[in-house]
Amino acid sequence: MPRGSFFSILGPSGCGKTTLLRMVAGFVQPDAGELEIGGRAMREVAPNRRPAIMVFQHLALFPMMDVGANVAYGLQQRGVAKAEAAKRAEAMLERVGLPGVARKQVDQLSGGQKQRVAIARALVLEPTLLLLDEPLGALDLKLREHMKVELKQLQAAFGTTFVYITHDQSEALVLSDRVAVMNHGRFEQVDTPQALYYTPRTPFVAGFVGANNRFAGRVQSVAGKRVAVTGAAGLVLNAHSQTALAAGDAAEVYVRPEAIALARRADELPDDQPRYAAQVVSVLFDGAASAVLLRERQSGAEIRVALQQTGRFADLRVDEAVHFGFDPARAACFAAAAGPTDLGHGG
Repeated sequence: MPRGSFFSILGPSGCGKTTLLRMVAGFVQPDAGELEIGGRAMREVAPNRRPAIMVFQHLALFPMMDVGANVAYGLQQRGVAKAEAAKRAEAMLERVGLPGVARKQVDQLSGGQKQRVAIARALVLEPTLLLLDEPLGALDLKLREHMKVELKQLQAAFGTTFVYITHDQSEALVLSDRVAVMNHGRFEQVDTPQALYYTPRTPFVAGFVGANNRFAGRVQSVAGKRVAVTGAAGLVLNAHSQTALAAGDAAEVYVRPEAIALARRADELPDDQPRYAAQVVSVLFDGAASAVLLRERQSGAEIRVALQQTGRFADLRVDEAVHFGFDPARAACFAAAAGPTDLGHGG
């Protein structure tokens, strides 16, 4: 993990994220392998002697202490005089945007304020690594969105290496300089958020990071990196191959909703790209994030399309006939992990 960066580990529940973070913190010992922080081996180093501090999902603030005492606690445990620890605690609270709250009780704070107190309590110890175990999971949606911005700004201001674990792809993409996508105890891809989103290297990453339409079938033809994939329903999709493929191979195609162009007439779509007729199944209104669910007429495949053109399709109705298409270069094709299913199931 690069020093001074915001590094996230993203993966589904049970994939090993928390276990890995607890190994870094020293609460769990690995059966094999090495773990180094700043080039120094950590296997035999006790948790309290490691240059890493962990912030837990439920924060673990001491309810019997006021805010200032919570932040100063670690310093006093390290032998810092009480007055000096209190002074450093107040300075740190000010740096995280909480001036004048040192004498307040923990239960007088909002969820976002408690979050910042927990981070201040960790940062005041000047760790090399700040380990965050799904710290926003207990917050409501609006506060979680606000705290994402706050965390990113705090990390930039302090320059401390943040190691953040989450199953929420939005958190990982918004916050991080680099993200490791974890699946069954292994990293499938470690990359920038942009690379994970636009150039996934495995089907798991393509399906897990961001919304995607997934289709399965067999390769009909290969021309360089361009492949045509077809299923039993006869629907043919052109895509960009991410792995070595040959005609007859089982394959999976992933197309992001925002990569698909929508039109009421076929001639409104580019002539050099395949075009498909469809029927509106459902309009999913969510402001700028609105989408429409379509059913391709020939195969019955369901496709989710982002309504990026503000207002243009505000009057779309269920059962309306429409057309869609996409640039094959923006559709990722991988060798299928198992046998093919009908190319008619978006997801």
